Amino acid sequence: MNKAKKEDQTPILIREVKSKKDLKAFIHLPAAIHQNHENWVPPIYMDDWEFFNPQKNKSFDSCDTTLLLAFRNEKVVGRIMGIIHHKYNERHNENRARFAFFETWNDEEVASDLISAVENWARKKGMDRLIGPLAFSDKDPQGFLIEGFDEPAVIASNCNFPYQTELLEKNAYTKEVDLVVYQIKIPNPIPEFYLKIQERAIRQNQSFQVLEFTSRRKVKPYIHPVLRLLNSTFTEIFGFIPFTEAEMDDFANRYLFLINPRFIKVVFNEQNEVVAFLIGMSHIGEGIKKSKGYLFPFGIFKILASARKSKQLNLLLGGIHPDYRGKGLDVMMGVKMLESASAQGKTVIDSHLELEYNTKVRAEMEKMGGVVYKRFRIFGKDLK
Repeated sequence: MNKAKKEDQTPILIREVKSKKDLKAFIHLPAAIHQNHENWVPPIYMDDWEFFNPQKNKSFDSCDTTLLLAFRNEKVVGRIMGIIHHKYNERHNENRARFAFFETWNDEEVASDLISAVENWARKKGMDRLIGPLAFSDKDPQGFLIEGFDEPAVIASNCNFPYQTELLEKNAYTKEVDLVVYQIKIPNPIPEFYLKIQERAIRQNQSFQVLEFTSRRKVKPYIHPVLRLLNSTFTEIFGFIPFTEAEMDDFANRYLFLINPRFIKVVFNEQNEVVAFLIGMSHIGEGIKKSKGYLFPFGIFKILASARKSKQLNLLLGGIHPDYRGKGLDVMMGVKMLESASAQGKTVIDSHLELEYNTKVRAEMEKMGGVVYKRFRIFGKDLK
């Protein structure tokens, strides 16, 4: 993307989103910025309208937020969201604000004015550091892509031009943490040594049962138990904040209708308690692009068709209760997931984002032949 032309450098107005018209401009600006970006995938707009609605998105309840638009000559030329997550700050003894959904053309002045506006807002709220891109939690898109620009975007992850990180760095932002994404080829047939590890794990864990699904209806009773387990296993994950019961329903409503239930694996112990889970989802990027982000009247059919045709399975979530780690439950679920993926015609897995210092999970990915093919970075700056 070329920089904005000099003759366009007329005064910039930063204005808070106050109306439905403003919010529409905020939600739809990326489509204009990325109109020639081959790998960009639009959001599902129905989801965005709910996400940015404090009456519907319960995450707003424990946060201070601001949505800002940048205007030049009455044209929207940038956007950014500021977030102060009080519950997260209290839990981690931090005093930080976040920025998210930062979009501009390659214009240093617009970017600087937007970032400065969020910095000033955060200072007035008493914050001492600003980090991002990071929204309400690690379950939202986080980090700017710094490696893997030629790869298609995956749901719940950012897609940005290289210049967006350069604009941050010019405003004195430096690395806070990196997240990596692995690409894993699905073996067909599954190698004998995987199956032997699975057999050994099953022998050693005869009191455990891996539950598989063919119906979304049968998944619903397990949504809250699975997400409660996630709450107890993700406590130290960067950016994570536990789901409330209401947020569990929001999350399920957002994703469940898009997930093939065959890509959900749940492990029970002998007390019939959920002790591990793994959730995957077919890559639906091409379908969302064809639908232009609209589910109705026909977009949903394009999205579901692309899910069936896609050769890629994206991992969304997984976790094992701390008391049951090291027992081979990951292998039991992993082999089942590989079998289901292969049966559905998938040939490759996207691991989704893993923290660079999560050496245990990264070792498991590499044991399966995974190779890092994308890297995202969260930036930070002290507010002095």
